[in-house]
Amino acid sequence: MIKRIINFLLAFPVFFLLALHPASALTADNAPEIPFIGQWSVSAHADSKAEAFRHWDKDGEVPKRCAQCHSSDGFKDFIGADGSAKEIIDSPAPTTSVITCTTCHNSEAATLGSVTFPSGSIVANAGPSTRCMICHQGRQSGPGVDKAIGGIEPDEISEKLNFQNVHYAAAGATLWGGKVKGGYEYGGNIYQGLAPHPKNINECAQCHDPHGLDVRAQSCVSCHQSVSDKKSLRDIRSNKTDFDGDGNSTEGIADEVATMHEKLLVAIRAYGTKMGKPIVYDSHSYPYFFIDSNANGVADKKEAISANQYKSWTPRLLKAAYNYQFAAKDKGAYAHNPRYVMQLLFDSINDLSGASSGMARP
Repeated sequence: MIKRIINFLLAFPVFFLLALHPASALTADNAPEIPFIGQWSVSAHADSKAEAFRHWDKDGEVPKRCAQCHSSDGFKDFIGADGSAKEIIDSPAPTTSVITCTTCHNSEAATLGSVTFPSGSIVANAGPSTRCMICHQGRQSGPGVDKAIGGIEPDEISEKLNFQNVHYAAAGATLWGGKVKGGYEYGGNIYQGLAPHPKNINECAQCHDPHGLDVRAQSCVSCHQSVSDKKSLRDIRSNKTDFDGDGNSTEGIADEVATMHEKLLVAIRAYGTKMGKPIVYDSHSYPYFFIDSNANGVADKKEAISANQYKSWTPRLLKAAYNYQFAAKDKGAYAHNPRYVMQLLFDSINDLSGASSGMARP
């Protein structure tokens, strides 16, 4: 009871102001001043109209399996900031609950130290980044894909298989790479763990503004003098190996990743055609992979619907498709851990086609 009272008193001032005053009113001369309210109010965490917070409006509540990351109430429930048991969601959350100041600024959040990933791997002593990675870790993993595959033969089409989705913005899983096994890792290969960076560029809030969420491009200038803005981050590279085999070893590492990503989709489509079940991908339509009815390689409007979802999965195809989605849904993968992502893409292409088309394994 005492703990609940303390948490309430810590959270009440900011919560009370946010509830009574719209963000615009808080900037008035006679309004109370809340630090960083301007940055927060224009961030994705504050966007009350976003799909991430509005998806469950018809249901009237955010279900427990989603509340942890799609509502402030659910997050605080998960970390025990509401006085309940930690790492357990006790009840659904209201659909009006965006990510506010007190979601991350409370006594329980301040003492968070470890993160358990979907693979079961635990990252201890993660510091302030723990609050970010609790949600930005995805909801599936390489071991999870193996579990879904069971004992099915590599090239056996099975009705038991369904596409395994990593979910979205799983930056923590990318960042820690082979340590947490967010991607599907092929046996016998070695995978990059935590992406190496200088000590002052290793926490989420050292690269991203913790309130506005924008990338702090100037943090990169001390080592990468060519950086002038967010867009120029894509031009960074330190290794001159031509990983994607396109003959260009001076392009940014982001382009190396992008080309390998494209080549994996080509390999996925070729494998599907070989198996007699053409497949196509649409990044904005769930569940993303569909039957390519007219075999034109494009997810036409009538094809990118749930009723036409791809169902002719083999274990080999499922692994590659999972890695394709893993790379697609972390838009900053080229910065978070480019070597790990390229290793996943390279190994997936090799497994599907048996040839790397001139590419070098990262």
